[in-house]
Amino acid sequence: MIDNLLISDDVVERKFVCDLSKCKGACCEEGDAGAPLESEEPDIILEMYEKIKPYLTKAAIAEIEKKGKYVYNREFGWVTPTLGNDKEICVYGKRDERGIIKCAFEQAYYDGVISWKKPISCHLYPIIIEKSKKGSFDRMNYEPRTKACKPACVQGEKLQVLVYEFLKEPLIRKFGQEFYNALEQAAGLSINPDERRKIAS
Repeated sequence: MIDNLLISDDVVERKFVCDLSKCKGACCEEGDAGAPLESEEPDIILEMYEKIKPYLTKAAIAEIEKKGKYVYNREFGWVTPTLGNDKEICVYGKRDERGIIKCAFEQAYYDGVISWKKPISCHLYPIIIEKSKKGSFDRMNYEPRTKACKPACVQGEKLQVLVYEFLKEPLIRKFGQEFYNALEQAAGLSINPDERRKIAS
């Protein structure tokens, strides 16, 4: 438990490193809805839209003009729209020549066009933050997709990178450096280097 957030042991004990060459960015098209948005993110999307529009497909632009730049989902709240005729791919995703889905926001960010990388729920995946419905505490869970994320789990084991280590940047972005330091300390208590080497061998 850190800062009223209950963290799954898997976050500090399991290993994970994305392997886009194999999963092709499946997290951008598999799921029950588009990417969940934080309360301030719909306004950010409105602000950034014209700048990231050149990175979108014509089909995505048409869908956005029809549905809106974000939509409401009963279960998840505000989410990004999806293209129903393309395995529910997020409208802000676009396949490159290798078939890998690239995020328009992220591409614009790397090109220096915008200063916002992408929705934090996307950045944190496969960590999922479950908001408390009774005002007690939120939960942080590790929920990789069984099939699509298998290559990432294999690569994580190969490189010996723990989930929280792989997601250092988004965890600090979301919760701050002090939180990450506390999580790192908790991970050290959960599994020390000698135990980690035993597991790896």
